[in-house]
Amino acid sequence: MRSSEIAFQRCLNTTCGSTFSISEVLTRCSRCGDLLDVDYDWSRARVPGSLREFEARWSERLNPLSYSGVWRFRELLPFAPDEQIVTIGEGQTQLKSSNAVARYCDLPEGTVLLQYEGLNPSGSFKDNGMTAASTHARMTGAKQAACASTGNTSASLAIYGGTSGLFGVVVFVGSGKISYGKLSQALDYGALTVQIRGDFDDAMRQVQAVCQREGIYLCNSVNPFRLEGQKTIIYRILESLGWEVPDWIVVPGGNLGNSSSFGKALSELKQLGLIQKLPRLAVINAAGSDTLYELYERRGSRWNGGQVDQALIDGFYAELDASGKRAETLATAIQISRPVNLKKALRALDVCDGVVRRVTDQEILDAKAQIGAGGFGCEPASAASVAGARLLRREGTIAPGERVVCILTGHQLKDPTATVAYHAGDAHSRDDLLKHGVERTPFANRPVAVANEIEEILRAVRAGSVG
Repeated sequence: MRSSEIAFQRCLNTTCGSTFSISEVLTRCSRCGDLLDVDYDWSRARVPGSLREFEARWSERLNPLSYSGVWRFRELLPFAPDEQIVTIGEGQTQLKSSNAVARYCDLPEGTVLLQYEGLNPSGSFKDNGMTAASTHARMTGAKQAACASTGNTSASLAIYGGTSGLFGVVVFVGSGKISYGKLSQALDYGALTVQIRGDFDDAMRQVQAVCQREGIYLCNSVNPFRLEGQKTIIYRILESLGWEVPDWIVVPGGNLGNSSSFGKALSELKQLGLIQKLPRLAVINAAGSDTLYELYERRGSRWNGGQVDQALIDGFYAELDASGKRAETLATAIQISRPVNLKKALRALDVCDGVVRRVTDQEILDAKAQIGAGGFGCEPASAASVAGARLLRREGTIAPGERVVCILTGHQLKDPTATVAYHAGDAHSRDDLLKHGVERTPFANRPVAVANEIEEILRAVRAGSVG
């Protein structure tokens, strides 16, 4: 690292603490092999005196950087020169109160808010991170970029590669582990799609090996620049709340990039004096993909000041290998056994006095139906946040009157098969639900079949009318 750099890369392992220039393309510390952070010498950065200073950007909508819901906060991720930034208008998302979801969670109306990241260009939260990774790829002169994906990452990388024209895209997916809604995006946007005979963890292992051997820029969330972009979800939440900090932020847990970036964003804001308190963080696993829950809540894995007990993690992974256990959930976006950002998530839980819970696919799809009935269509993984909030309220961890933000990570049309199966599925679809432990569909909104005759149609409409 040059002493004149505001931004640099730092090893997550506090014993190592090695630093590297941002001009180096690294996904792990070249000395000890641990994860990396993008860090800053904040004394040299142009930090706002108040978060309200960002409101001036609202009147600069014709400036692409100010229009972006990521780069309008560029002083808080100051690693890129303005002229190098790659943006396609990401981050035009909403934080909206949902009284229907509040009632479902047994919380007062007005206290549950949904951060809807499905409004991003590719339909998921991934665009927040991909704009930052694409920018760093451009800064380093990358000609090709790759990722492993359960679907959303591949769609996001493909759209950035296609619209910018700066680099070719290769995406690795597991066999049968990607919805058509997501796969169609990667194919349509021109990415080379490589389907591995295995699951996401296999694809993740292989893409890292390929990128290392071929000098391809890796865009999974093991890339620290990805997580810098994902920090901005927190900034937009605070912006929507008039810069007030909520009591809880509840997020689905898959590869743990969001929870990791949220913890980093909040810690930095507190360090800079831009917020005075921290929210509590809840990370929600699917029961069929519950590595973080198992390690954190049942086996006591902790951040421990940067000295994470790696032997405990390795022992759990060895058990998975010995038993042949694979992640299995209808919430395919979080169907991951070996989350690459596990240690960073442990740090976020430490910073935000966090908790981890797991919810069944039954609870996820029921919560998804309640979210949808309130006007927000999301993919199954998103609904884990609401299912988790409901569980935390039932056990008394979330108190009545506390303000709760649930992250909806992806659009409903990312995985419409699960939605149709729940509401109006045929026998085959219902069998698939049963395989995942979904035995009931109490909130199904079934279509009404009628004859092609006006009187029968009118009877159906009158019988089903509300109000």
